[in-house]
Amino acid sequence: MRRRSAAVGGHLPEGTVADRVASAVSSLEKRFGGRSPTVGLVLGSGLAATDVGLVDPIEVAIADIEGLPAPSVKGHGSSWTLGRLEEEEVLLASGRVHAYEGFPLAVATIGIRVMALLGCQALVVTNAAGGIRAGLAPGMLMLINDHINFAGRSPLIGPPPDRGERIVDLSEPYSLRWRQALQARRADAPLPEGVYGVCLGPQYETASEIEMFRLLGVDAVGMSTVPEVIVARQEGMEVLGISLISNYACGISGETLSHQEVISAGVAARDRFGKILQLAIASRPR
Repeated sequence: MRRRSAAVGGHLPEGTVADRVASAVSSLEKRFGGRSPTVGLVLGSGLAATDVGLVDPIEVAIADIEGLPAPSVKGHGSSWTLGRLEEEEVLLASGRVHAYEGFPLAVATIGIRVMALLGCQALVVTNAAGGIRAGLAPGMLMLINDHINFAGRSPLIGPPPDRGERIVDLSEPYSLRWRQALQARRADAPLPEGVYGVCLGPQYETASEIEMFRLLGVDAVGMSTVPEVIVARQEGMEVLGISLISNYACGISGETLSHQEVISAGVAARDRFGKILQLAIASRPR
């Protein structure tokens, strides 16, 4: 498969980000021995140990991938793995970095650029989110059908990129046909769908903020995913998003919130979540 140019725009000077992307691509190509991924998969908080059943896996520590930023938040993994699933070569990132860790969004989303340059045509993004809509209880899974960017930041700010649209269309950031294909395979138990709201973090939202989000039509809230989706869409990747409802959002249950609760929810759901991810990848439209 033909590789695309590694030049990108972003918060940092173009060459700085481009060099990191190119270095990461080169590091992984050397490890993968000619195998090229077709689908990227990003695991969210507490989901690092999720087993999606990859065959003939090649695991690479993030520390050995030159140019790739490493997660510092508890509950995120420290490796990338290439493996086969169904007819796909899946490149799995066992964690992500966030803007609140101090990374410019152009750097925080380098992993998505790398996946695209290696050959990924599609991306599955996952996260742990606080449930807002009535009926979305901890432990449930929600397909993301749209998002609202309350963080007010874009990973595309900066010099115009050498490829992709400068002004990116987000009328369908999450693939409708992919969601429909997945739901068709779960006709007996369809997943709820909803709007994901992203905040900058790392603090949790206040009860008043959550009430505002509810009035605006937000169903679940978190601190990730949206920047990755924006970059993926600019790269021309088809996107499927899945939220694990790890807790009730602030003010709904009356309980205080903790990151440990989020991690525990991810660990408890990993077997069920792994099966959903297998089904999601198998149902990707071609």
